Amino acid sequence: MTRRSPRARSGRASLEPAALALAHGVARAGLSRLHGLQALRCAATLGLAVALARLAGTLIETGQLDAIALGLAGACLLAGAGLASAIEARSAALEAEVAVALIDAAEARLAAMPARAAADLPRGAVIAGLQRHPGALARLVVGHAAARRMMALGPVLTAGAVAVVSWQAASALLLATPVMIVFFALVGGMIRDRAAAQEAALGRLATQFADRVRTLPTILAAHGLPRETAKLDRWLQAYADGTMGVLAVAFLNAGVLDFFASLAIAILAVFLGLGHLGLAEIPGFAHLALWQSLLILLLAPEYFLPFRRYAELYHAKAEGEAAAEALAGVFSEEAETRPERGLAPAVPGARGLVLPHAGPVPDFDLPETGLVALTGPSGAGKSTLLRMLAGVEAPLSGAVRLPGPGRPATWVSLDTPIPAGTLGAAIADGTLAAPEAVAAAAATLGLGDDSHWPGGLDAPVRAGAENLSGGQRVRIAVARLLLRPGTAFCDEPTAKLDPENAARVRQALACAARTRLVIVATHDPALAAMADRRIALGAIPCERQAA
Repeated sequence: MTRRSPRARSGRASLEPAALALAHGVARAGLSRLHGLQALRCAATLGLAVALARLAGTLIETGQLDAIALGLAGACLLAGAGLASAIEARSAALEAEVAVALIDAAEARLAAMPARAAADLPRGAVIAGLQRHPGALARLVVGHAAARRMMALGPVLTAGAVAVVSWQAASALLLATPVMIVFFALVGGMIRDRAAAQEAALGRLATQFADRVRTLPTILAAHGLPRETAKLDRWLQAYADGTMGVLAVAFLNAGVLDFFASLAIAILAVFLGLGHLGLAEIPGFAHLALWQSLLILLLAPEYFLPFRRYAELYHAKAEGEAAAEALAGVFSEEAETRPERGLAPAVPGARGLVLPHAGPVPDFDLPETGLVALTGPSGAGKSTLLRMLAGVEAPLSGAVRLPGPGRPATWVSLDTPIPAGTLGAAIADGTLAAPEAVAAAAATLGLGDDSHWPGGLDAPVRAGAENLSGGQRVRIAVARLLLRPGTAFCDEPTAKLDPENAARVRQALACAARTRLVIVATHDPALAAMADRRIALGAIPCERQAA
């Protein structure tokens, strides 16, 4: 959503994001007082420069101390210091006031937003944004706005003071201004793009982190920690690169401005020196009194100071504008009526899923209980879809909803983590199952009398389960499934098994599916044939789903 800015009231129909409009409204009254203090400080600085020039010129030429100039210098110095302190305090207080107002408004918007619309917002990005974006907006509408106003007022006042002594010297200062304005325009687009990329990277990083924390138990069960850690590292590196890109442009901007300012001051100093030595008759620089030349040299740095200050805060403009766009989802009144794209479907199942590398998946429903088989050729996205249903990964678009209460899920795969200890402890891991139930689960999967792994429930499991085959790992994971009540997600549960043990696993999954939902990704035709519902990937759309 956008609102008309205050400038639009004077005939300029500019539009700005709602968060930025709110920040401008809160800061408007305080900025007027702040600009007044800055103008007074500029006047005190000019008075100090005149007093110091007169004091030094008289002392050098006559050897006498100008009491009036000394008193004026002291008064202007004290006034300038007091005004500087008041400006800093007022700026900090106003920025805090704007940031608090933005946070309060965002909290009110979120509280009034329909629950389903709020759930559609990326949680991590919203949380990180409410910590970072209000401060960025406050710096834009307070610090950057004050620097912009002084960039227009300060050099004009300084050039006017210099023109009283030498209009040629004032003209030399003014000639440097178009160069800096052109450079600001050239740098503006670059720093704005990099700031937007930085904010986008932060939003993605925060969203990924929040989602991974929420699904951490499932990620650990699916043995996916290294993969998810690598993803977060990539997002973190993208954010770091964006931050360094913004800083690099900001430093380049400040460095170029310092170069032009130093060059202009050096030229003035050379011309004034040649005039005083009588080596050149340069109009406006020859036949000046010493105090007049000193005044020009004292005021020349003050002419460029507002430009330097604006350059220091130039990145604040880009960051503030990017923050305003990032907060659009929270402040937009359209959030209450926008379509529910990406929200969880009303019935258990999936709607509008698009898988990375595999493409869209037809919508499907999920039963409360039963065996659901994900089938299709290798690379069709079976394991990816299984991880999305389990909440380990997020789709490119679309949403899923699982049936039943949010009980802990069980993950079954060839790399299921198995702790060191005994077979009985490995099966009962994470449950409070009775010894009899553990023994029954082991017997169902043929683990209690495995000739290749003697010892029954006391059979040893080494660290890292190095003494277990992939098939033994899978059977232990399926035995755990029989002791847990939640939804089960099984990735190729019969892939590494001989026919006898594969039949045991199929029977165990079918038995478990009588009381809960069991979803399997499989190439096993026998297991798929036992399923209550099949979701075929990589096939003709009308054949992808069969009940």
